[in-house]
Amino acid sequence: MSNNFYIDPHAVVDENVSIGEGTKIWHFSHVQSGTKIGKKCVLGQNVNVGNNVSIGDYCKIQNNVSVYEGVTLEDYVFCGPSMVFTNILDPKCKYPQVGAQYYVKTLVKEGASIGANATIICGNTLGKHCMIGAGSVVTKDVPDYALMVGIPAKQIGWVSEAGKRLSFDHNGLAHCEKSNKTYKLENNQVTEIL
Repeated sequence: MSNNFYIDPHAVVDENVSIGEGTKIWHFSHVQSGTKIGKKCVLGQNVNVGNNVSIGDYCKIQNNVSVYEGVTLEDYVFCGPSMVFTNILDPKCKYPQVGAQYYVKTLVKEGASIGANATIICGNTLGKHCMIGAGSVVTKDVPDYALMVGIPAKQIGWVSEAGKRLSFDHNGLAHCEKSNKTYKLENNQVTEIL
């Protein structure tokens, strides 16, 4: 440990990178210039983080994930093994689109969980605490607390902040024992009752 974070000797971290306290970056990973990584994050083996990416606190990015420029991860985001982000909608080698002006932004909100081998098409927002099933392909915005599966991903239900499937009663209320929180479904939107 140095500077209150850990970088494996076989990882590469470019200049002009901000890394939060308690974060761990494991072997064969590469963090590029201009990136900001929050506190207590874990970047597994062979993770690539592009230039100028913002990663919040307590994020976990599993092995073989590339977080390209144009992608923003808020706090507590989970990226499963080998899941894929994109940042260009029409990639062509003969007509390259290099540079931030071409990148289509993707926002992954607080607590979102993306399963192994899922693909997130750029230009979409993944809502707070949503869950994306393994192998799914997300082609549109995802609501807060939505459970999405398939190719293309379709919503099959709702989950709590803790990732437990929610069953709403006739009043549109559901309680999650794991998080000890109650949720309300109204107008096809889920909100936490405070």
